Amino acid sequence: MSGHSKWATTKHKKAANDAKRGKEFAKLIKNIEVAARTGGGDPSANPTLDDMIKKAKKASVPNDNIERARKRGSGEEAGGSNWETIMYEGYGPNGVAVLIECLTDNRNRAATEVRTAMSKNGGNLGESGSVSYMFTRTGVVVVEKGELTEDDVLMAVLEAGAEEVNDLGEKFEVVCAPTDIPAVRDALVESDIEVDDSDQDFRASLEVPLDLEGAKKILRLIDALEESDDVQNVYTNISLSDETLAELDA
Repeated sequence: MSGHSKWATTKHKKAANDAKRGKEFAKLIKNIEVAARTGGGDPSANPTLDDMIKKAKKASVPNDNIERARKRGSGEEAGGSNWETIMYEGYGPNGVAVLIECLTDNRNRAATEVRTAMSKNGGNLGESGSVSYMFTRTGVVVVEKGELTEDDVLMAVLEAGAEEVNDLGEKFEVVCAPTDIPAVRDALVESDIEVDDSDQDFRASLEVPLDLEGAKKILRLIDALEESDDVQNVYTNISLSDETLAELDA
C-alpha cells in the first residue's frame, strides 16, 4: 500500500481511537465554521458546508454542536474565531517529505507547536516550497466494496471527472480534482453506490518506501503533530508494503 491507501487506513485508525475522538470532533466543528464563513450558512447552496456537516454527523458529532458551528460561521450567532489556514513543510526521519496543514486563530502558537513536534521526533521544518512541489492537491471519494467491481465504480464516475479508481482491499477510492468531488459523489449516489467518505488529499509524485522501524518513526511524528489543536492534516510521501502494514497492526 502506498501513500494513497495510507490515507484510508489512517482515517480509519484515527476514528477508532477514543483518545483522539475529542480532537477529531474539534477539527470537524472548525471545518464547518470555516465552510459556513466562506460560502454561506445554507448547506443546500454550499456543497463544502454540506459535505462537512455530513462528515461530522457520520463521526457522531452532536447535532447542536454542528448547528452552533454553522451559525457561528455564517454570523447568525456571535463568537466565531478568525481561522486561517497555514501550511508548514519539512522533512521527517529517513528523508520523508511532510506537509502540515494548520487551521488556527494564533499563528505563533501553531508555529511553536509544529516546530516542537518536528524537532522532538526527528524532523526539520523547511522553507516554504521546500517539499510542497512534490505534492498535488487531489480529491478522494471512498466507497465500500461489497459486491462491486472496479468497473462498476469506474462506469459510474467516468463522466463526472474521475481520474482513476484504486482498490484498497475492502474499499475502492476514486481519485479526482478537488473541485469534482461533489459531482463524483452525486454520480455514485445516482448509481446506487454508497459513499463511505470523501476528502481532499495531497498526493506525492515521488514516494519513500519504509520498513517497520521507519514506519514507526514517521507515525510517531504524525501523532505528535496531530496532538496540536491547530493541526488539521498531515501529509507525507511514505509508501508502506502490505507486510509492513500487517506488522504495524500486529
